[in-house]
Amino acid sequence: MFKSPDPLHQEIQQLGALLGQTIARDKTRDMVEKIEQIRELGKSSRSGEVEAFEPLLQKLEASSDEDLFVFARAFSKFLNLANIAEQEFFNTDEGEKLLASTNDANVFGAGLISKLTGSGIDPVRIRQAIEDLHIDLVLTAHPTEILRRSMIQKYNEINHCLREKPFGTSNPTTTRRLEDLLTQSWYSNEIRSQRPTPVDEAKWGFAVIEQPLWNAVPRFVKGLKNKIHEQLGISLPQSFCPIRFSSWMGGDRDGNPFVTAKATETVLLRARWQAAELFLRDLRLLIDEMSMSKASPELIAATEQAEEPYRYVLKQLRTLLNDSRNELEKRLKTGEWDESLVIKSNAQLLEPLELLYRSLIECNMAPVANGRLLDTLIRARCFGIFLVRLDIRQHSELHAQAIDEITQAIGLGRYLDWNEQQKQEFLKNELKSNRRLLPIDWQPSPETSEVLETLRLLAHQDRECLGIYIISMASEVSDVLAVQLLLKAAGVPFKLPIAPLFETLDDLNHAEQVCADLFACPDYKTYMGEHQYVMVGYSDSAKDAGVLSAAWAQYEAQENLVRLCAQHGIKLTLFHGRGGTIGRGGGPAHSAILSQPPGSLKGGFRVTEQGETIRMKFGTTKVAQKSLALYADAILEALLMPPPQPKPEWRQIMRQLSAKACQHYRSYVRDNKDFVRYFRQATPEQELAQLPLGSRPSKRKKDDSIESLRAIPWIFAWAQNRLVLPAWLGAAQAIKELDAEGEGQTIQEMTRQWPFFSSRLSMLEMVLTKADITISAIYEKHLVEASLHDIGAALRKQYQADLDFLLNFSGRDSLMHDAPWNLASIRRRASYLAPLHMMQIVLLKRYRAVPEMDNQHILTQAMMITIAGIAAGVRNTG
Repeated sequence: MFKSPDPLHQEIQQLGALLGQTIARDKTRDMVEKIEQIRELGKSSRSGEVEAFEPLLQKLEASSDEDLFVFARAFSKFLNLANIAEQEFFNTDEGEKLLASTNDANVFGAGLISKLTGSGIDPVRIRQAIEDLHIDLVLTAHPTEILRRSMIQKYNEINHCLREKPFGTSNPTTTRRLEDLLTQSWYSNEIRSQRPTPVDEAKWGFAVIEQPLWNAVPRFVKGLKNKIHEQLGISLPQSFCPIRFSSWMGGDRDGNPFVTAKATETVLLRARWQAAELFLRDLRLLIDEMSMSKASPELIAATEQAEEPYRYVLKQLRTLLNDSRNELEKRLKTGEWDESLVIKSNAQLLEPLELLYRSLIECNMAPVANGRLLDTLIRARCFGIFLVRLDIRQHSELHAQAIDEITQAIGLGRYLDWNEQQKQEFLKNELKSNRRLLPIDWQPSPETSEVLETLRLLAHQDRECLGIYIISMASEVSDVLAVQLLLKAAGVPFKLPIAPLFETLDDLNHAEQVCADLFACPDYKTYMGEHQYVMVGYSDSAKDAGVLSAAWAQYEAQENLVRLCAQHGIKLTLFHGRGGTIGRGGGPAHSAILSQPPGSLKGGFRVTEQGETIRMKFGTTKVAQKSLALYADAILEALLMPPPQPKPEWRQIMRQLSAKACQHYRSYVRDNKDFVRYFRQATPEQELAQLPLGSRPSKRKKDDSIESLRAIPWIFAWAQNRLVLPAWLGAAQAIKELDAEGEGQTIQEMTRQWPFFSSRLSMLEMVLTKADITISAIYEKHLVEASLHDIGAALRKQYQADLDFLLNFSGRDSLMHDAPWNLASIRRRASYLAPLHMMQIVLLKRYRAVPEMDNQHILTQAMMITIAGIAAGVRNTG
């Protein structure tokens, strides 16, 4: 059995001891002893059934609200500290060697560049793949993120402390700093008292760029170029920068009434202000260093023979950035500005920096050119003066409603009553027409007014600050043409890419036909300019059909779209709407990328990075650098050594598995009329909707159907009670049924030879390991009315049958045999998670008895802390 390395175990123990000392100073030693008693009860409870938890539960039920609040804080903080220690350990040489020895590709990159050396692949092809490498990471807000930004910053500082000494050791300086940070953390409110606004969420995203990513991106790009040059002999140009960042924070208005045109404008302005501030910081350092007088004729001519030509250019650029920052700040504070003083194009930043770079190279000062100046050039290419490219997302229903109001206003009847052919005919005719679409004296509804205000705002933006326009729940050609028409009507002067988001099972199956019909529209094909973005939804498709059926629908949809676009000579960029958890398409990035259909990455790789996964992947400079390298390695490997095309018999098996898994999943989730009631009682879903978490409401519509519930709270709530149902229900049962029908040998072959299928099974093993049916049974016992207990009993029986089958099918004694470090991590957290779960049960009982509490009430605060603590302990939960 894989055990935690001694240095990691010692580090976690030392952090726990310092936390205990901090609590003792605030709450007395007696409180620390109570916490230790609860920890011991949690540890002993892990060896038994439901009854084994009773001593722990009874002790917590006898505790006051105030004590529960302290207990919740203590266990939640410890789990966050354990996460930090783990993260830092596996960034040490010892940790990396340990991961390499486990052959766990989910965590440890395979070292692609080394594999390419002597691989026999045409060097021209390798170079082309590298030069075409394009990674677009889209930062999104997390509706279940609870921690304040200041608390996250303190945790990041603890990361830095652990990095300053040999792991598992202590020294007085580091210990004093850790005591300082843990004291700050303990005496600070870690939980928001108010729901964040979209602007608050955007500030959080900008902070991730300001701190780790600002330093990580140049190091990643330089490191990749150096490795490619040293091992493959390929020299890449100075302009090489394969990474971009986009954002949904302040642009994702689907179901979020708080993302208004005004909020979007504020976020765009703040992003530009932040970019100016960051580049000014770079320029201060460059001006200090660039004292050289030797320059190229080009630079001398551009600076009127200044004595210090490099400083001359940099100071001019500093003045431009300073003026820009000041005017942006004035606009944010007063609404007034002199726009002529604001930088408008990224070329204004890049051109002077490139002029300096060329001169330094020409004058034999390459070390200077490739030092801090190249870092700034890379940042200018990656982030630029707009910092991130803001995507706009809106639900298809809002666009259809806007067109409906227009057709009624101009006397053509109700657009919503027309069939698809009639809608398309109207939209195509209007796209060809030069007449004004919007009536002059027309008063649209507030919803339609907001849609139009957003589009008018886009019309006044620079194209460089925007990403793409995404249509949620797109299902027909008219959904896309409606957006094209509205963009035209609002006077948007540039061609903003429109991306349909296919997210239900039916929509994924229909995606190829929709796009084929779109490409048959001459006006649309001209508009898109032979480059189509398509977003693949993981969350809603999994909620709709179960994780296995959704995964196969996503795979086939991508295959079909790749083939269709190749036939039409269209570049296809697939945009993956993944979340952190397996149930939302998340999981280890390396294996996820390598399991994509062959050819699906040729148009670039675009994926959402959300909330907690942003912190996990990009929370520190070193982790961010490694995460970016992992993405690059995986994408290049998929391009140059693509996975095999699935055999016809594999496809047939997958279609059968998909149908069986979907039917089995829906038989529980949809066919049982009491299932929603059970879900709402057995999980903290209702309380999540009331707590001040993300800015977006937890439902799209105000009804009690599963369809109305957003996928994130749906999955997050199941993770809280540890049934983790959306990530496994239906999958193993389908495999079991086909195995019984004699297809086991083919399925075993698929597991060995097909990355798509093997990654599905690996992730299934992970969620089954993280699930805990004993804990879920205790939630049910104390929170669910007796008449609904049969539902939980059936689910737990299904889980156990799935677990037994997978163990037998794999011929192993335990799950996650290939990821022992991950298994050890899960087990290490168990004795700290158990008390948090029991606290949450007690708190839910008390909260539900008196539900009308404000966010400052100690019960509400304690419950939010248990939610955050469980999420930290289980990880990739939402």
